[in-house]
Amino acid sequence: MGLDDKIKNAAEEAKGKVKQATGKATDDQQLQTEGKADEAKSDLKQAGEKVKDAFSK
Repeated sequence: MGLDDKIKNAAEEAKGKVKQATGKATDDQQLQTEGKADEAKSDLKQAGEKVKDAFSK
């Protein structure tokens, strides 16, 4: 996995955590759900990159 991809995925995961926290603080269920979705998307991307790395070695 390239450094750029790692940074992008980490930023997306952080964005999801911020959305979740903001949603909890403001009692906004939709924002919490969006945050969880952002985190899940980031996790899937990271897993896909790890698979690519494993097969490229």
